[in-house]
Amino acid sequence: MRGIPGLKRLRLKIWRRCTLVLLLLWAACWMVVSALLFLLHRSVFSERCTDEKSHRILARLCLDYSSGALTGDLCEDLCVAQKLVYKHCLYYDRGKKVIQADWRGRPIILKSKKEIFSSYQHLSMLEEVETQDIPETELLLMVAVEVKNVLGLELSNNTMGPLWTRKKGPRWKAQVASMWSLLQQEEYIYFSLLQDFSKHVLRIIGSCGHFYAVEYLTAGHAWHKTLFPLENVVGPSLAGHRSRVRAIIDIALSFLDMVQHFDNDFSHRLHLCDIKPENFAIRHDLTVVAIDVDMAFFEPKMRDILEQNCTGDEDCNFFDCFSKCNLKIRKCGAQRANNNLQVICDKIFRRWFSPNLRGPLVSLPLQLQLQKAVQECAEPGYVDAAGHQRTLKSLSELYHLLRVTQRELQRTE
Repeated sequence: MRGIPGLKRLRLKIWRRCTLVLLLLWAACWMVVSALLFLLHRSVFSERCTDEKSHRILARLCLDYSSGALTGDLCEDLCVAQKLVYKHCLYYDRGKKVIQADWRGRPIILKSKKEIFSSYQHLSMLEEVETQDIPETELLLMVAVEVKNVLGLELSNNTMGPLWTRKKGPRWKAQVASMWSLLQQEEYIYFSLLQDFSKHVLRIIGSCGHFYAVEYLTAGHAWHKTLFPLENVVGPSLAGHRSRVRAIIDIALSFLDMVQHFDNDFSHRLHLCDIKPENFAIRHDLTVVAIDVDMAFFEPKMRDILEQNCTGDEDCNFFDCFSKCNLKIRKCGAQRANNNLQVICDKIFRRWFSPNLRGPLVSLPLQLQLQKAVQECAEPGYVDAAGHQRTLKSLSELYHLLRVTQRELQRTE
């Protein structure tokens, strides 16, 4: 009978050791699985932006051009005359390729949502009939349908000039196929439609197949002291404190012009849902330019995106665009609760007009007024008439204070 307690102790000891071994085994397996998932995540969602890979992408593009699969007004310069020369890769992001090049001595940016031409949806009509026999009115109708699918906008035939510039002739089939690949890229459609109406979007220079070229501008960065590299626009010789302050005021006014323009000058309001310095650039005349509009939506599309099922307001947030949750019907409101101005005040103006950026160039009372106006502007709004009036008041007040600041700076020169 005395041996039984000893046996129990032995069993308990063995059980503890087995438990410890199992725990260690589980931890080891967890670490291995986590490492594999991490490596998988990196390989799937992030690509290394290398010169070698970029050269291969452009070589494949030229191979498709030489085979007659695609065409464009820049293909000859890129693939034959060597007047469009690769410089370096800027970034790859979720399939999107952005490459810097030099075209006839001018820096440009080449963009495509996908790497390979054949990755885009093929237009089956090209195989079913002779391409020359397709009426242009039918092609324009297909363009209109694609624009409606992408942007949620109804466009008339006379509005689609920038999207359909191809004329029947040699390589007609390749022209239509190339156009169709470009129309599957939201950003290309935005830039094409808006470049004749807005100074606040990138200008399209040309295209080759599924790649389109835009003007080269240096993007902003959140880590930059002034958010944008002002020496690129005011010049190294004018990059003193006074010139920087004057440039910031001018750029802030251009941001306000852009807000008013996107709110009022199109048939529908244009919402920017990813507002950060990296998505904007500054031209030499200090005009603000939206250089990445992958997350920009006209009002009809915005309403479709926001109107989702919800259990709380947090379910109604779509990046920088959000609405309110109606708990009775558990549905997000279709109307955006905040606006472009509020987000710009919050993410950009706060950095420029914070207390730690005060200086002797502008009077302290004016600095404090401007700081207060920015803080009030950055507060989340409400979906009602009072909220709209508050936005208009903030816009008017900021315009006034920035122009007064401009005059003060001019008087002290």
